[in-house]
Amino acid sequence: MTRPGERPPLSAALEAVLLVTDEPVPASTLAAVCEADIGEVEAQLDALARGYRDQDRGFELRLVAGGWRLYTRADCAGYVERFLLDGQSARLTQAALETLAVIAYRQPVTRSRVSAVRGVNVDGVVRTLQTRGLITEAGQAPGSAGTLYRTTPLFLERLGLRSLDELPPLAPLLPELSEFADLDDASLSR
Repeated sequence: MTRPGERPPLSAALEAVLLVTDEPVPASTLAAVCEADIGEVEAQLDALARGYRDQDRGFELRLVAGGWRLYTRADCAGYVERFLLDGQSARLTQAALETLAVIAYRQPVTRSRVSAVRGVNVDGVVRTLQTRGLITEAGQAPGSAGTLYRTTPLFLERLGLRSLDELPPLAPLLPELSEFADLDDASLSR
């Protein structure tokens, strides 16, 4: 562990960067980011790749397409696939279903408006719905910095709908969404 103000070891800095990339990163880019000599970076990358292999890790560091990237080891791919597929088929929570319904019926809509309808903060739920591919960003709200959200084609597919016109009518006991139409995003975020 490094002390405050000290730089971490080059190997730690490289690992940190490689953990967040989704495409191969050239050694020259890693050297620039880590403020290190390219020869030293290449030597560390080779050492890391060898070390992961020797330690029988579930991942490996590979040089592909002119860059370095962490990959799941081939013999562990079945576990990763099962995890990802099980995660996608997991049921949505009640909070996620309610948030998704508000977005579906009011789209495009900001988080603050969804929070106003639901009466709770929906930031985490919105992130979950985005991760699952059920909603996506749809630009900025006019007159505010609020991000607009809408449902995706995957949402329609999962519900077996051809279009949003096929959504069932809102239940008569739900509060009218028009009650929230007069509120602007700035007043909702207070």
